[in-house]
Amino acid sequence: MVPPGGKPQLTGRQRLVAGLWPPRFSRAQLVVALLLFVLGLGLAIQVQSTSGSSALRGARQEDLVRILDELDDRTKRLEDEKQRLEEQRTELETSSDQAEEARRQTQEKERQLGILAGTVAAQGPGITLSISDGAGAVESDMLLDAIQELRAAGAEAIQVNGVRVVADSYFSDDAGSIRVDGRRIGAPYRFKVIGRSQDLEPALNIPGGVVQTLEKEQATVTVTRAEKIVVDALRPLERPDYARSSSR
Repeated sequence: MVPPGGKPQLTGRQRLVAGLWPPRFSRAQLVVALLLFVLGLGLAIQVQSTSGSSALRGARQEDLVRILDELDDRTKRLEDEKQRLEEQRTELETSSDQAEEARRQTQEKERQLGILAGTVAAQGPGITLSISDGAGAVESDMLLDAIQELRAAGAEAIQVNGVRVVADSYFSDDAGSIRVDGRRIGAPYRFKVIGRSQDLEPALNIPGGVVQTLEKEQATVTVTRAEKIVVDALRPLERPDYARSSSR
């Protein structure tokens, strides 16, 4: 029905719809909505990050204690290295013959770098790791995992079946055998590792670690601590073709 004024009269339902749509928000309502969105996003991120540590929450108490001990040991090694460097700096600053002291430290650093590069032999405390593979199921990536775990635990020199392992060493599978830096090796795989045996052995035996993985493949793994390990496999000293020292 159209009233005399010419505008149709709205029904009650039509007035209700017109009052609700389009929605009208005040500035205060928009600010509150934005704050609620940010709060919800923060809670979601916190829940997600908390769920990521579920593996540690499910670990046994003795496993957590072992992990904490390894972290403490790594922290101690870093602190010892820091102290050693500070002592070297002090010696250089206080030595009456700074040139001779610098020469001595340079020779010592050259020897250390030679050990890391595999160009000189090394000896010291450590472990031997022997892996027997009767089923032929051990692959190169399993041996590489062992190398990485040992390095993370502080290994300073490693050789495997007479091949010196250094920073750029690589492991590959080749027709049922394993190659280290292109040299073929066969089972049993014998690792000679110099480092702190109290760190090296537990690193291999952590739950789900190297030893358990190899034993699942029917391999027999033996880890033995020793006061003296000799790593005498050497790598040739390669002289760079283009790079030259920039020191003057």
